[in-house]
Amino acid sequence: MASQPPKLIIDEFIGTALSATPAELHPFFESFRNLYTRKLWHQLTQKLFQFFDHPLATPYRVDVFERFVRDFEGKINQLKLVEMGVKVSKDIDNPQVHLTFLTSLLSRIDTSKSQEAHVLLLATIAHAKLLYGDVEGTKTDMDEAWKVLDSLEGVENGVNAAYYGVAADYYKAKADYAPYYKHSLLYLACVDPENDLSPEERLGRAHDLGISAFLGDTIYNFGELLMHPILDALNGTQHEWIKKLLFTFNEGNIGKFEALAPLFPKEPILQENYAFLQQKICLMALIESVFKRNSDNRTMSFQTIAEETRLPVDEVEHLVMKALSLKLIRGSLDQVDQKAQITWVQPRVLSREQIGGLAKRLEEWVDKLNMVEQRIAPEVLVTA
Repeated sequence: MASQPPKLIIDEFIGTALSATPAELHPFFESFRNLYTRKLWHQLTQKLFQFFDHPLATPYRVDVFERFVRDFEGKINQLKLVEMGVKVSKDIDNPQVHLTFLTSLLSRIDTSKSQEAHVLLLATIAHAKLLYGDVEGTKTDMDEAWKVLDSLEGVENGVNAAYYGVAADYYKAKADYAPYYKHSLLYLACVDPENDLSPEERLGRAHDLGISAFLGDTIYNFGELLMHPILDALNGTQHEWIKKLLFTFNEGNIGKFEALAPLFPKEPILQENYAFLQQKICLMALIESVFKRNSDNRTMSFQTIAEETRLPVDEVEHLVMKALSLKLIRGSLDQVDQKAQITWVQPRVLSREQIGGLAKRLEEWVDKLNMVEQRIAPEVLVTA
């Protein structure tokens, strides 16, 4: 028996849909028929997105995609096709069916038309695998997606967000704090937190970023996070003290750190890593101490550093060597005279108090210049 012509198949689908869906959705199906018949693929794509976003359409989205969109999927923008597929795949609860749906779509995508579509779908598949416990499969798909993404320019935010989102979740699952911190911030740069994330998601993201900033063994510059509005999600919650602790670390304020330490049991992972956090705040205190000094006054005795960091003098050398190895400072150690000569300190975001201190130093510098000018100017005039 010969297969039915596409027009008859579509008419049959539309007729079935009109009898099985609420009346509020019927105008969509009438538009589908009209636009399909006229081969207005771009307009049909736009109408489909409107349908998929309609609250009453949820129970019918997968069926519309599988029975209708698949008929002409090669004629529409491949990235838009994948965006539709990703959207409707969220309605599939069965893990195996969910993955089969996505991998089947991946096999049908024409990557020569859109490498972005390939990346978006790979990242979505990787995320599904992570949710279903296939961590190795997640990493494999992430790596493949990154190879393509890294070679592209002008990538849409939604594609970047899909990759950085799954990468952040992967590193969170691995408790790998520094990569999570990096990828989570990159993810936030690709979305609008106020509109794209729920209040619960914003709070969770802010909380996790704070914890990763504390525990990341290479993170000693919290600037990008401190400036990000995502931290406002912590205001007025049980986690607000985490925001205070972030600023405390940035200031290298050991007194405030010790005052907040009794709250650490609220976050057992912080309590378990108290020794590491104590060393980290000492390093931040060292950075702050160096920063506050003029560039011509950065030779510090071990005794001075001990006072600034509240450490025994015999632990200062190890602290400075740690700071040098982490490239937080540059300089040299004089073990005989017990001095550290610092030539450079890592730039970072400043608090209001730090900015005030910097402004005062600039005023003093300007005053010195004026004094030099007043002293030299008469000599220049006499010579002239």
